[in-house]
Amino acid sequence: MLQSTQAKLLFATLVLLSGSACSSGIETQDMIEKQGVAVGVTAGNMILIPAKAISASVGILAGAFSYVATGGNADLTNQIWRDTTQGPYLVTPELAKKSVGDRPQLRQPGGDMQSSPEPQ
Repeated sequence: MLQSTQAKLLFATLVLLSGSACSSGIETQDMIEKQGVAVGVTAGNMILIPAKAISASVGILAGAFSYVATGGNADLTNQIWRDTTQGPYLVTPELAKKSVGDRPQLRQPGGDMQSSPEPQ
């Protein structure tokens, strides 16, 4: 009885999800694109966050060392601190799109690239 109820519930959930995801090709492509961006952003953050923490920590120590080594040159110290502690601290979808740049083929219906005319 419990297995039958679970199977029916699972089937109903799959039908609802597949119906909402496949209502049109455009919505499906948008959903796939959003999921791809989410995976990419997550992977990027797994690399960027530890690297940024290490970079900021080393920069703070290097800035303090440069202050002592140069006899109190605050401009150099501030420049080192600014360079190592400024953002971005997270990869966001907007940052990823900005990094990729303008890709006209992604704006065309269907995402197909325009074919160039063949030389004659």
